[in-house]
Amino acid sequence: MTLRVGAHVSVAGGVHNAVANQTEVGGNCGQIFTHSPQVWRDPDIDEEEATAFREETVDKLAGPWVIHSSYLVNLCTPKDDLREKSVRSMQTEVDAADRLGIEFVNVHLGAHTGAGVAGGLANAVDALNDVDVPDGVRVLLESDAGSGTKLGDEFWHLAEVVDESRHDLGVCLDTAHLFAAGHDLSTPTAVDETVAAFDDVVGLHRLECIHLNDSKHALGTNKDEHAHVGEGEIGVDGMARVINHPDLRAVPLVLETPTEDGRGFVWNVERVRELRD
Repeated sequence: MTLRVGAHVSVAGGVHNAVANQTEVGGNCGQIFTHSPQVWRDPDIDEEEATAFREETVDKLAGPWVIHSSYLVNLCTPKDDLREKSVRSMQTEVDAADRLGIEFVNVHLGAHTGAGVAGGLANAVDALNDVDVPDGVRVLLESDAGSGTKLGDEFWHLAEVVDESRHDLGVCLDTAHLFAAGHDLSTPTAVDETVAAFDDVVGLHRLECIHLNDSKHALGTNKDEHAHVGEGEIGVDGMARVINHPDLRAVPLVLETPTEDGRGFVWNVERVRELRD
């Protein structure tokens, strides 16, 4: 079974440059932003760029690609203006994915900011239902570290939205987020238990991507800060089990690890390959 591992790479100079950026770090799949994630902005991708991206992806990568939505998107919000902006932003992202031949658009549920958990989850369902998702594109809900009123740290949050949405939604699990939210991954046994719990509540058939990140902070702290693979609080044994778990081996692994200590994506991609049985 081919190991699919890559990184979140830049699209500076044009989205087609992401393919070369991915191969440079040794990846064969990966993730991009279509624009700066800190601002409300529509993707600016002309047809020449889109064609080059599609063709170079087929030639050089195993795939898939994932588009990560803007950090400003908040599906759970009770505020009408923010909801409208979030829905519009998601619409532009799934449309961009369709043009680029990208299968997945990843999004956090966001924060309920006083609406309550039930209200926030209902808001997320309604917001996603207002997005017209093209055939061939699947929206993925990303697990969250769970600070403040953010939702998605509990598996049942993800299951609720997946089950109630009119869309065929998938899930992206972030290992650092899981660990920060209290789902232990630090030993092979803990990984097995967490995977089994996810399967029971959400279903492994929904899992389309894993953000493979170690954690700089301890279990259950709700602190989202990523570490190099095997160098954080999850550690080598836990990360190796995620990489080699029989139910996860076919799931694409996307790194969002830091660039520090003289190490970046190249080091982390190679580390994943070393840990693969």
